[in-house]
Amino acid sequence: MSRADKAKQYFLDGYNCAQAVVMAFADDIGLDLTTAQRISAPFGGGIGRMREVCGAVSGMAMVEGMMRDAYEPKNTTEKAAQYKLVQELANEYKAENGSIVCRELLGLDRDGNKTEPTPSERTEQYYHKRPCAELVWQAADILERKFF
Repeated sequence: MSRADKAKQYFLDGYNCAQAVVMAFADDIGLDLTTAQRISAPFGGGIGRMREVCGAVSGMAMVEGMMRDAYEPKNTTEKAAQYKLVQELANEYKAENGSIVCRELLGLDRDGNKTEPTPSERTEQYYHKRPCAELVWQAADILERKFF
């Protein structure tokens, strides 16, 4: 099973978009599944369900961050390379989907957007009306093509 297919399945199993992407690459980036679930959990719903940057895009950035030594404050060369790569990943995602912003991907307007913290119940209707399963698949596919 491809990492993209794994990510989609994790989403369909009830994990949020960021979790699904990070969990699909957990073995590759040296994380156990529980750590991958926990660290990425707050990024669902466009970061804390605020409908900002799509969780799948945040998940891509987290995976990329675990694959590079750009965490030292004075390593500006490596940081610049990391930022460039994250921008490339986000731009590819945007080219495929029209945006990297959760509310835009879901067709929600900014003023009418409900940002209460309670997640939507995962029902058949929920999955039918949301593109998230495919967006998660696309994010993982981008990563897979780029790195593996």
